[in-house]
Amino acid sequence: MNQRSALHPGLVVASHGRHCMVESPDGTRRICHPRGKKSQSVVGDEVLWQAAPAGQGDEGTIEKVQERRNLFYRQDEIRTKSFAANLDQVLILIAAEPVFSESQLARALIAAEAAHIKPLIALNKTDLVEPFARAWERLLPYRRMASADGQHHYGVLALSLTASGDVDRELLMQHLRGKTTLVLGPSGSGKSTLINLLVPGATVLTNEISQALNSGKHTTTSTALYWVDAERSTALIDSPGFQEFGLQHIAPMQLAGCMPDIAAHATACKFYNCTHLHEPGCGVIEKLKNSADPDSISANRYKIYSDLFAELGQTRY
Repeated sequence: MNQRSALHPGLVVASHGRHCMVESPDGTRRICHPRGKKSQSVVGDEVLWQAAPAGQGDEGTIEKVQERRNLFYRQDEIRTKSFAANLDQVLILIAAEPVFSESQLARALIAAEAAHIKPLIALNKTDLVEPFARAWERLLPYRRMASADGQHHYGVLALSLTASGDVDRELLMQHLRGKTTLVLGPSGSGKSTLINLLVPGATVLTNEISQALNSGKHTTTSTALYWVDAERSTALIDSPGFQEFGLQHIAPMQLAGCMPDIAAHATACKFYNCTHLHEPGCGVIEKLKNSADPDSISANRYKIYSDLFAELGQTRY
């Protein structure tokens, strides 16, 4: 087998359009392009790539994407946006101010549940005492959600992210160490601060990757993976795209199973095909009525469920 035809293992660590940055096991990186017209690889993918022929530069082509453990993505009526593959968890960073959208938070959590990826919620800006107290109270349904074995479905962290946040860095590392984590968050949540706290120099690295992938232009790369440690055992993946979060890849009748507080009572319904919207003998509606019960379903969460059920049904029926 000659040098041109040899296939090499690599990890996709950045992407912009159809261009990818692939890292070899020894840590070297090169730009690679997908074979064929359609780009199929995303950050986090393990791939086999092939070097360009001698005299044609240091770039390569991605010949094969290895089987994925999972893929985190969103889908609206027009397009699908893939964030990353082979994740251990998704960290959703929100802040006391600006006020976060519970609907957008719920959508990201549902997408994680659908992909069988562990979600972790972090609420930033504990230093804003009153706004933080209000935001923390809004997260009460998420802090309460527990599985049948008593373990919490959602870890919820309280953070105050600053450039020198040593305490919060160690708190974060307790949850991130040894894992590949996708970081999502709306504008103003402190996502850039978090990335730079854990990966000093990430901004410079991002600019270098963006220039390489986009012909020298200063643009933000779509998605990028950063190693937190020298051993390359802990990775953060930074990706935009939190503001609009379509869930068209989830069928209406699958929705309850992706919301742990709804799913916990969905088995107590009289009818096996209950939509949990109007049927008699519905275990979900019964729990909604009893707001004093600590195991109850919050009115906000139920509204998110019913609104999403209607939204997802419009394109199918």
